[in-house]
Amino acid sequence: MTSLITGAAGFIGSHLAQALLRRQEDVVGVDTFNSYYDVRLKEARAARLRQHHRYQEVRMDVADGARLTDLFAARRPRLVLHMAAQAGVRYSLENPQAYVSSNLVGFFALLEACRAYPPEHLVFASTSSVYGANTLQPFSPRHGATHPLTLYAATKQANEAMAHAYAHLFGIPCTGLRFFTVYGPWGRPDMALFLFTRAMLAGQPIQVFNQGNMARDFTYIDDVVRAVLDVAARPPAPAPAAAPGAGTGAGAGAGAGVLDPATSPVAPFALYNIGYGKPVPLLRFIEVLEEALGLTAIKDMRPMQPGDVVETFADIADLTAATGFSPQVPVEVGVPRFVTWYLDHIGRPSTVPPRQEPATALCQGDAG
Repeated sequence: MTSLITGAAGFIGSHLAQALLRRQEDVVGVDTFNSYYDVRLKEARAARLRQHHRYQEVRMDVADGARLTDLFAARRPRLVLHMAAQAGVRYSLENPQAYVSSNLVGFFALLEACRAYPPEHLVFASTSSVYGANTLQPFSPRHGATHPLTLYAATKQANEAMAHAYAHLFGIPCTGLRFFTVYGPWGRPDMALFLFTRAMLAGQPIQVFNQGNMARDFTYIDDVVRAVLDVAARPPAPAPAAAPGAGTGAGAGAGAGVLDPATSPVAPFALYNIGYGKPVPLLRFIEVLEEALGLTAIKDMRPMQPGDVVETFADIADLTAATGFSPQVPVEVGVPRFVTWYLDHIGRPSTVPPRQEPATALCQGDAG
């Protein structure tokens, strides 16, 4: 079985590639190796993948539709795991064009390649950021997501709509995964855990927004990989239409004729949350990091920042029902694992690359 992974030099993509290669499957890894964050980390992830003889690395932009379609024609992947995107909530305020090019044009190019050479299943990364202004907790894909607070979230919401249209029109089984604050070894250096660790080792302050009154559904990378591959093995089929008046479930309160946003009666399409299913207060997260490092953080308390939310909390009931998924790694285990990796691979301040931005707290939904 050949799997094609976009964003293969990224955080989640590289872990997925490693997992498939361990299964002795052929993997085609596509990545543009852009400079949004330190390319050396992407190169290090890619170097690990190139050790496997079943791995083919392709350096290209997914927005290059002609070249992407040629790659599909040559390799005919049965499974497509689309993890490539312009990531980051805050960066979308600075460089919105990058999100249009990668997340909209690039996703369209991928859908067109799938249309020309249909895989058995297209699984694509979405984000918890699509829940935006929603306040009903826990967040459920059955609630819908119509009020994004950032352009990043809006592009991901658009991806979900585009995928449903292609699933309906061309019969391509599509599953969108709304990731909740993924962390762990080989993680992104613009994410809170990486930034906090680097700052604390250097004796520098960390910026903690909303005076620390925030919580996130932190999800360890090993749990994420298990969930993604379990979902990938189960292409969706059109769901039975809801009975009149049944609404969308999960407390949504919709009336007759309103469809469940997480499934479709007219397309092989599904949406799942990928999270731990239990929010952790940000100050507790920092406390666990302090214990793992043996250091006390210097906290620079700040007000809430634009586009952020107070809490994320994933309802993973549908994911568990479909795959049997149960998260295994709490922050008390996952954070020390990250610290061990960081000290082994990044090192202490004398070997740390120059920081590109202040050590700020995390935003909703950042993943890979």
